[in-house]
Amino acid sequence: MNINFNGRIALVTGAGKGIGRCIALKLSKLGAKVFPISRTEADLDSLKVEDSSIETRCLDIGNWNDTRKVIKDIGQVDLLVNNAGISKMKYVLEATEEFIDEHFDVNFKAALNISQIVAKGIISRKGSGAIVNISSITGMLAAPGFPVYCTTKAAMDMLTKSMALEFGPLKIRVNSCNPGGVLTPMSEQVLVSQEQKDAFTGRIPMGRFIEQDEVANTVAFLLSDYASMINGALVPVDGGNMIHISPNPVQ
Repeated sequence: MNINFNGRIALVTGAGKGIGRCIALKLSKLGAKVFPISRTEADLDSLKVEDSSIETRCLDIGNWNDTRKVIKDIGQVDLLVNNAGISKMKYVLEATEEFIDEHFDVNFKAALNISQIVAKGIISRKGSGAIVNISSITGMLAAPGFPVYCTTKAAMDMLTKSMALEFGPLKIRVNSCNPGGVLTPMSEQVLVSQEQKDAFTGRIPMGRFIEQDEVANTVAFLLSDYASMINGALVPVDGGNMIHISPNPVQ
């Protein structure tokens, strides 16, 4: 299998760190012209050093109107990866309106906003394209202390299905990639001790965390013509975490 994105323009949100950064570099390596977006200029500067062919945009996608302007200014986009997200801990009884809005603005509304602009552009060009939303297995499995984050991911999965239904006849495929445990800067703020990490990987039949590159490879496949009839799918990349209720299948 030889994935080639030559002549295709890709947009990746949340590309300054972690999974998004890995995806941006992967798509560029496969020939795409990549526009990574992050709200942290220093992360984009270091990304540009790593791959000088990419064109970065510093943007807080939680701002609806600023986001629309920046995305429209980029122009043609064929491949979109809605990766940006935040995850903060607060139980249901503690969640404030501001806390809820912050999560939905970045994790859900921004993905809808950007997808709308990109899809309209593809349709106006009478072209074709693909969108991958980076969701999570927590859209289907509740995580203690993260009810709002989990709910945004469940919303993202339904948005994926809804966009796939609406955009499919217009030659735009939409899928979700749902990673399990990946050690990113965000997740390492939660999984601090080795005991916590061992308890987490103990639930994964493969017995280890998922590598960022394994998520990026899945995204590249879903964006490619090799996945030409995969539309509206929620694709877990979790080593089998979701398939069982055993407390620790690795033992």
